[in-house]
Amino acid sequence: MDELLLRSLTPGVLGILVRRGADFAAAEDAVQDALVEAVRVWPAEPPRDPKGWLVTVAWRRFLDSARADTARRRREDLVDEEPAPGPASGADDTLRLYFLCAHPSLSPSSAVALTLRAVGGLTTRQIAEAYLVPEATMAQRISRAKRTLRGVRFDRPGDVATVLRVLYLVFNEGYSGDVDLAAEAVRLTRQLAAVIDHPEVAGLLALMLLHHARRAGRTAPDGSLVPLAEQDRGRWDTASIAEGVGILQAALARDRLGEFQAQAAIAALHADAPTAGETDWVQIVEWYDELVGLTGSPVARLNRAVAVGEADGPRSGLAALAALDDSLPRYSAVAAHLHERDGDLVTAARLYAEAAHRARNLAERNHLTRQAARLNTRLRH
Repeated sequence: MDELLLRSLTPGVLGILVRRGADFAAAEDAVQDALVEAVRVWPAEPPRDPKGWLVTVAWRRFLDSARADTARRRREDLVDEEPAPGPASGADDTLRLYFLCAHPSLSPSSAVALTLRAVGGLTTRQIAEAYLVPEATMAQRISRAKRTLRGVRFDRPGDVATVLRVLYLVFNEGYSGDVDLAAEAVRLTRQLAAVIDHPEVAGLLALMLLHHARRAGRTAPDGSLVPLAEQDRGRWDTASIAEGVGILQAALARDRLGEFQAQAAIAALHADAPTAGETDWVQIVEWYDELVGLTGSPVARLNRAVAVGEADGPRSGLAALAALDDSLPRYSAVAAHLHERDGDLVTAARLYAEAAHRARNLAERNHLTRQAARLNTRLRH
C-alpha cells in the first residue's frame, strides 16, 4: 500500500466531489471512507486508475448518505444525476481546497487540522497523535471546522497569506506520533507551489527547506538541544540547502518581498556560513530590519536583538532588547545569552533559570536549566 500516493490523491478526489455538488463536509467524510476502503482492498487488487477508483467509491458513499437524507431535495436530485463511471477529471482543485481549509472563519488550530485531513490525507488518529491530543478531541475539532464551512461557496477567492500561515503552523510542530509534520508541511507547500505562482509561496518553501536541512544537527544523541552555534554543520542536508537557496533567489528576483522570503534569506545566511564564526551577522541584521518593516512582529524584533548583539556587540544587543516587552516568549533566554556574552554571569545565570521556568517544552526547559547550572558552577569556582 502506497500511503503517500493515497495522500497525494486526496485533494483531487475531494475537489471532484465538491464540484459535482456535494457539500464539503459530506464530501470529506465520503473521501475518508474511500481511503479506508482503499487500504483494505488495494494490496490484493490494485486499481489501474487509483484516482478514478477513489472518486467512484467516494461518490457512491456520498450518494448512500444522500439517499438517507430525504429532507434534502437537492441531494435526492444528485442521486438521479450520478455520472457514468469513467476516468477521473484531470482538473486540479488543490488550490481551492487550500483556500477553503484556511478559511478566515476557522481558528488556526481548526484550519491546521482540516488542512491535514482534507488536503494532506491524514487520518484523524494520525493528526491527534501528532498534536498529542485524544483522537476524540481531534475528531470534534475537525467536525466543528466542517460545520463552520457548511454553505461556504467552494469557489470563493482565498487569501494566500492565510494558507501560508496554516502551513507554517504545521511545519513548526515538527515531529510527533507516526507523522513527521515538518516533512508533511514541506510536501504540502511543494504541492501548493505547483499550482500557484506566488513569490511568498516560494519563500515559504525555501524557508522550510533551509530549516529542515539543519534538523539532524539540532539534537544530540541523548535528545538534548544543540544551539545553532554548536551544531555539526557536516550533518546538515546540503542538497536541501542548495534547493532552498535556488528557490529563494528566484523568488527575490521578482522584487515582491514578503515576510517568508525575508525569513528564508536569514536562514540562507546561516546555512551558507562554513562555521558559526563566519556568519554574516551584519547582513542578517539588515534582513531583520526588512522583516520588522514588513511585519512589525515583536518576535522578529527579539531575534533582531540577538543578531545586533552578534554584529555590534552584546551591549548593542541589550540596548535593542530593552525596547521590547519582557513578557515575550524567549525574552529571558535572549537576555541571558547577551548578558553572558557581556561578562555578567550572575545576571545571566538568573535569567537562564527564569527562562527555563517559562519554557514551553521539556527539551527547551532542560537546555536552559543546564545553561543556568553551567554558569552557577563557574561562579562557585
